[in-house]
Amino acid sequence: MRQKRFGRADALLHGRDLYMRRKFKIAVLAGLIAAAGAIAFAPGDVSGDEGKPGAPTAPQVPVAEVIVRTIAPSTDFTGFLAAPKTVELRSRVGGAVDAVSVPEGSLVRKGQQLFQIDPRPFQVALDTATAQWRQAEVLAGQAQADFDRAHRLVSTGAVSRKSYDDAVSARNARQAQVQVAKAAVAAARLDLSYARITAPISGRVDRVRVTEGNLVSGGAAGAATLLTTIVSIDPVHVYFDIDEATYLNAVRHARPDAGSGNPALPVAVGLTTDKGFPYTGTLDFVANQIDRSTGTIRARAVIPNPDGQLAPGLFARARLATGVERPAILIDDQAVGTDQGKNYVLVVGKDNLAQYRAVELGQIEQGLRVINTGLQRGDRIVIKGLVRPGMAVTPRPVPMQQADGSSVPQALAAASAKADDAGLAEARQ
Repeated sequence: MRQKRFGRADALLHGRDLYMRRKFKIAVLAGLIAAAGAIAFAPGDVSGDEGKPGAPTAPQVPVAEVIVRTIAPSTDFTGFLAAPKTVELRSRVGGAVDAVSVPEGSLVRKGQQLFQIDPRPFQVALDTATAQWRQAEVLAGQAQADFDRAHRLVSTGAVSRKSYDDAVSARNARQAQVQVAKAAVAAARLDLSYARITAPISGRVDRVRVTEGNLVSGGAAGAATLLTTIVSIDPVHVYFDIDEATYLNAVRHARPDAGSGNPALPVAVGLTTDKGFPYTGTLDFVANQIDRSTGTIRARAVIPNPDGQLAPGLFARARLATGVERPAILIDDQAVGTDQGKNYVLVVGKDNLAQYRAVELGQIEQGLRVINTGLQRGDRIVIKGLVRPGMAVTPRPVPMQQADGSSVPQALAAASAKADDAGLAEARQ
């Protein structure tokens, strides 16, 4: 009985001993793994020079030298296109529409026939007026003969003074009737000409509002039937609002009406889908007062439009030159960073250290950003990359702008897309 109890105790001690040994082996193995990981991920000797085993390498980033170009300072505004001439074509006489020859949506020239109203009633009226004119002339001739006879006999006493006065009055009345009949003929002939409706200006015509067979009313503008509309297209006007500061600094002394010695300010215009400002014109009008509610003044520029591609009503971007040409620094807009509302770029010096440089931004010029202050000729800047001020970098020289006018990020994206297309074509084969 005692031996059986001692056997159980020995078994328990042996099991505990095995458990403790296994736990110790696990702890030792975990320690070895941790030590190996620490050795594998331990940084090298940071006290060594760059390039030696264990020394950190500077990140490689694209660096470009700033571009210097001669440009004129300018300010951008938003506006809209408008036609210098707009005509609501209405009939001056009433009647039935016989023919319509309007090239809807196309160009028409001044004097081109667009509508024809039935001319027969007006021809009848003209014939009637002509006949009445001839009758009046005959009666006027008879009155003139009576006057001549009375004028010869009044001096001899054969005709009384009253009969002479009656002859004079009859002659004058008949002559007045001739003038009235003549005017009636001119009015009838004018109404007949109004039956043929032509384009009063050259431009682009709208859709037809009245078709053949319909009756139209004429007369006053409010009562006359609207037939179509025509807008002139060459040139076109661009209206935009200039802020008060720009007006005082640049436009006030160069108004179009300020004198013949002041050259007209150039204005460049671009549409919504245009890159840049492909259309050029001149400032030809500035309003006579500032709008106090907005602090702006309305201005207008004239843009040539010989091909008719610019349509009135389009949204437009206007760039007004506000000074003489001067050298300017241009960089890629992606190189500009923002820090608490301030703009900056990272300039790479001779020691290849990224230096913080605050800049003042200007307008976009041919895809690049104009820098008013903060950079100078010969500066190299970091285009993009995770770089902090004071960090050492390995410059990878790239051009600020490609030969086709695209900036560096655009060129890199185009090259990547081209490579993807080539890989896709290879995979399909």
